[in-house]
Parts: sequence; C-alpha cells; structure tokens
Amino acid sequence: MSPVLSGVLQLTALTAALALAYRPLGDYMAAVYSSPKHLRIEKAVYRCIGAHADVQMRWPAYLRGVLAFSAAGVLFLYLLQRVQGGLPLSLGFASISPDQAFNTAASFVTNTNWQSYSGEQAMGHVVQTAGLAVQNFVSAATGMAVAIALVRGFARACGTPSRTGELGNFWADLVRGTVRVLLPIAVLGALVLVACGAVQNFSGIHEVGQFMGGSQQTNGGAVASQEVIKELGTNGGGYFNANSAHPFENPTAFTNLFEVFLILVIPLALTRTFGRLVGNVRQGYAILATMGVIWLGFTALMMWTEFAHGGPALQAAGAAMEGKETRFGIGGSSIFSVATTLTSTGAVDSFHSSFTAFGGGIQLLGMMLGEIAPGGVGSGLYGMLVMAVIAVFIAGLMVGRTPEYLGKKIGTREIKLAACYLLITPTLVLGFTAASMVLPDALGSMLNTKATGAGSHGFSEVLYAFTSGANNNGSAFAGLNANTPWYNTTIGLAMLLGRFLPMVFVLALAGSLAEQKPVLETAGTLRTEKPLFAGLLVGTILIITGLTYFPALALGPLAEGLS
Repeated sequence: MSPVLSGVLQLTALTAALALAYRPLGDYMAAVYSSPKHLRIEKAVYRCIGAHADVQMRWPAYLRGVLAFSAAGVLFLYLLQRVQGGLPLSLGFASISPDQAFNTAASFVTNTNWQSYSGEQAMGHVVQTAGLAVQNFVSAATGMAVAIALVRGFARACGTPSRTGELGNFWADLVRGTVRVLLPIAVLGALVLVACGAVQNFSGIHEVGQFMGGSQQTNGGAVASQEVIKELGTNGGGYFNANSAHPFENPTAFTNLFEVFLILVIPLALTRTFGRLVGNVRQGYAILATMGVIWLGFTALMMWTEFAHGGPALQAAGAAMEGKETRFGIGGSSIFSVATTLTSTGAVDSFHSSFTAFGGGIQLLGMMLGEIAPGGVGSGLYGMLVMAVIAVFIAGLMVGRTPEYLGKKIGTREIKLAACYLLITPTLVLGFTAASMVLPDALGSMLNTKATGAGSHGFSEVLYAFTSGANNNGSAFAGLNANTPWYNTTIGLAMLLGRFLPMVFVLALAGSLAEQKPVLETAGTLRTEKPLFAGLLVGTILIITGLTYFPALALGPLAEGLS
C-alpha cells in the first residue's frame, strides 16, 4: 500500500468514527448540562467545596467562579512543584525552580500544557498524577462550562427581573463536565491504551539497554490514564519529553489514530450539544460544517506539503520523513499535527520544527485561526460562536439590516465585546514576539541559529512559541530553548492572559445576550443554518486571520519556504 493511500484511508476511518460518535455524545452532553438533578457523588463534591449548585448566576458571578477556581489551581500546582523534593514517589527529583514552576502551573491550569522541561527527568509521580493529571480534567471542564454559559446566553429569553441574564451555575457545570463527561470516557480510553501497550504503573527509574549498545535510564508512570485525558481534554502535556512520539504513550499506528479521535470527538460533538440547547440542531450542523471544512482542508494541505518530495534529501527518503516516527509515517503524522494545532491540544507525535517550511506555516496558521476548527474542549465552540457573531454583523452591514443571530440582536455592545475577544490574542502574540526579537538574551535561546542573525526559521521558532502560548496550545518548535527566565515568565503571562481575558468577554457577551428578548424571525432574517452562512463564516475566519498575521507569516515560514 502506498503511503498516500494509507494516509487517505486513515483520514477516512477517522472521519467515520467521529461521525458515529457525533450524535450520541452531543445529545448526551446536552442532557448533562440541562438536567435538573445532581448525582450523589456530585452532591458530595458540592458539600466539600461549599457550593450551592442550584443557585443561578449572572455573568459576573460566573466569571468570579472561573477566576477563583483557576487561581486556586495555579497556586496549588505551583506549591506542589516547589515542595516536590520532599514528597513520596518523587523519584529523587529536586523541587522545580520558581520561574519554571510558575510557567508549568500557568500552563496546565490554562489548558495549554506548554512544557519547558523533560517530564521523565523533572516530575515525580505525585506531581504528575495529583497535580498535572488533575488539571487536565478540571481545566477542560472549565472551558466546557464557559462554552455552555455562552450557549445559554443565546438560548435563554429575558424573563422576570430576578432571573434576567442568568447563565447557570459554574460549580455545577464544572463538576458535571468532569464527573459525567470526561471521567467515563477517560476510563474507557485508558483501558484501550493499556490493552494496546501503553504503560500504567508507578515504576521507579530503571537502567535499560540500547539496541546499538550502552544503556539509558527510563521510568514508568501512570502514563495511559494521563495520556487519554491529555488528548480528550485537548491538553497536550506529555509524561515524557518525546510526548506522543514516545512508545510508552503512543505504541502503535492504531493508538495514534485513536488519540486523534480523542482530541476531536468532544469539540465536534459540542456543536450538536449547541444545536440541541438552542432548539435547532441545524444551527449546530452549520457550525460543524464550518469546522469540518477548515479541518479537512488543512489536513489535505499538510499531507500534500509533506508528500511533495521537494529537494534531493526528501526525494531520497520518499517524503519529508525527518523528525517523524516510522510507525506513523507521513499520513499519520500529518493528521495528528493538524488535529493538535487546530485544537488547543499541543500534543506531538513528530518533530514540528522539522516539518517542511510550508508545513510549519500550516501549523502556525491553525493556531492563529484561534483554534476553532474544531478547537479546544469548550474554547473551540465559544471561539467559533464569537466568529459567527462577527460574520452576522458583516452580513448585516452588507444588506443594510440590523444583524441577528439565533433570535438575538447583535448591537453595539455585543460587537464591541466580540471585537475585544478577537484582539487579545494577536496583541499578545505579536507584542511578545517583537520584544523577544530585540532582546539579546531572548535571541540567544535560538539554538540552531546565530543570536545576531536569527533567520526566518529562528523567527518562526519565537513566533510559534508565543502563538502556542497565547492560544493555549502548548506545542513548540523545539529549536528554541524556552527554559529561561524570560521565556518562562513571558510565555506564562501569555498563557494566563490568553486564556482568561477572552473568557471575560465571552461571559460578558453571554450575559448581554441573555438579557435580551428574542426577536421574531422575518423574511429578511439571515438564515444562519444554511450553507451560505457556513461559507460566509469560513471566509470571515480566514480573512480576519490573514489580515492580522500575514506580515508575521511572511517573515517566517513563507520566507523560509520560498528561499
């Protein structure tokens, strides 16, 4: 079988599996977030944290819950790393330095999972399981909760004054997302990975012989259970430095495709949940179609660039195989790469920095879109809905009508909130990248270039780092040494601001929409469930991203690819 045919068949099988899971999972999540009942275990959690799960919240209260919970998570994870040297099962590893502990705590709480350390050489079993793995669950559940709050803003009509603008209860949404959605799927997924050869133990450090002679040290860990939630929750942080290229995390071509399925299944199924909660499943299909067109287009383009055989070295290898695992090949590596950069996962089964120049540009562009196709768990849906608000506004300007979406008018307040959402990430990415390109210490982190003449690939490394951090992705061009005080601090700030500032505007938008009375549909209302609107939405996304980032892309991957 040719490598190209193998890649096409893998993509076909993946699409079929996602299609089979779409409706039942989407309907199930809609039932979870609309159910008036609480499970016994959920009631126990509410008592432990002192939450009143039946109290409805307006957007400021919902936001306070998100920020307070996340701040507590950052503090706990930071302290856990700082005292690691005195913890049991630390494998003899020392406590983490302050700047790296801050960076890692910010990374995992923001669903980014950027890692400026080698997991098997820095983190003991307690930090991995009680710290990092726990945040993999709750950070994903937080993103889902914010997305559901925005959907409720569209779905809820303005009621009595005492109930105007209510978006649900953050603590109930957080616990339900964790207990009813993420945990059951994670348990089943971990069993699949263990059955296929992934490691699951609390082993210490062992000396292992190498095939070519000599030996190396390696350790085990609760790898399968962390691997499944790292993909399912679109987190991305690996137990090992090689991430999902490590055979303990991703043993076979089947597990590689299964992990891509885990990455995509919840973000895609949330569009069905959205359709059910707003009372029109065709609205969910329109959002799904937009995500699907971008994802399939990017995957096809990535496979084409990596199979292109440009240059004698690539022709001799049969494709761009440098930095890729032979057990996955070009097709599996390309599918995985696009899935992780179009979502906020950031996991890698290949070396992103050694993709072709245009392949690296596709990875960058996928993150620059805002990771909305299908995006992170929760964050992809609310990011796409904000883009839908922008698209509706543009359409309204074109035909001279007041824009409406799902029965809610898009007025001055709503468009200002959506515009602020769109401006945050580019400001962080381009601002921190510009600062890094003029500071000698920051330039010195480009390991494969001269500090005074970084070149286009060196610029791409820095641009990729801040694009990954601000978009809460977590993958990296590994030619950049990011374990320095400058990058640990600035990328940490980019992750925190890139996660929580957009949530402020999303929840404010949800509150504004929830306070409106629905407007009646007329003959002039834009039909947002039609293919025409999906096409308009795709165009809006590509144009906004292109106008924002094209100059930076021209200095990096485009210049490298054309040189």
